[in-house]
Amino acid sequence: MKISLDHLPESKQRNVAHIVEIIHEEFEDALKEAKSENKRRGRILKIILFGSYARGTWVDEPHTMKGYRSDFDVLVIVNESRFAEFEYWDRATDRLNRDPSIGAPVGLIVHSGREVNNALRNAQYFFTDIRKEGIVLYEMDDRELAEPGVLTPRQAADVAREHFEKRFPSSRHLMKLASSSVEDRMPNDAAFLLHQSVERAYSAVLLVLTNYSPPSHNLRFLRMLSEDRDRRLIEAWPRELQRFNAWFNVLNEAYVKARYSKHYEISEEALTWLIDRTEHLHSLVRTVCEERLESLEQIARDGR
Repeated sequence: MKISLDHLPESKQRNVAHIVEIIHEEFEDALKEAKSENKRRGRILKIILFGSYARGTWVDEPHTMKGYRSDFDVLVIVNESRFAEFEYWDRATDRLNRDPSIGAPVGLIVHSGREVNNALRNAQYFFTDIRKEGIVLYEMDDRELAEPGVLTPRQAADVAREHFEKRFPSSRHLMKLASSSVEDRMPNDAAFLLHQSVERAYSAVLLVLTNYSPPSHNLRFLRMLSEDRDRRLIEAWPRELQRFNAWFNVLNEAYVKARYSKHYEISEEALTWLIDRTEHLHSLVRTVCEERLESLEQIARDGR
């Protein structure tokens, strides 16, 4: 795998170095607070930069493209799957995305070495691309990641279609339920259902394009991963006005707060806008996925 960041400006290289520092600091603190000795045996095996900053295709123009700014995508590989759990990484994730010196959102994925190698052997393109394009920022274990497996063209087409047919109709149905909840004056239920609709839409497009979707309810994170795969998806969520960003953040909080917090509130104006943008997201996701499915079917028919 690559190790050089020379394609990045010095300011971005400093950002990346600071991200690595925070990851180490917060993980070490989380281990110290663990109650049992077994839970203190976590180790970071590798930290890998992937996505647009690894490829050199990042965008850092918040005043254009509807306020779009590429995120830093980082894969952390730990020695055991239990050390990839939320309790070890919630503060790191929060700190990374609140630190103004980083200058861009940070998308953090954490998996064990076994999970990553299994994903590679199972031909999950997401990890195959990381292996091919990613840049190693830190490694305690210098062993190479597993050689990627390969699906036949027919298998690739069938797997992608199965993902789409399972996730996308569910996403559409949840949005209809959200709209009904608005009509019934149940705004918190509407917000939760809409959150789930957006989550499944992004899961659908990631699974169709990469055969992988992270186990996350964070819509900002899923949005960043999806938009990195196809920039057309950026159109779904305008970012140039603060209230648009605020409304998306309120939606992102709905997974937990709309169900359990008595302080959670969402306005009818926000819900109307969010439903409209989710409709647009669905249209874009359908287009992106159907193009991919058609391409895979053509390859399968040609026997390539």
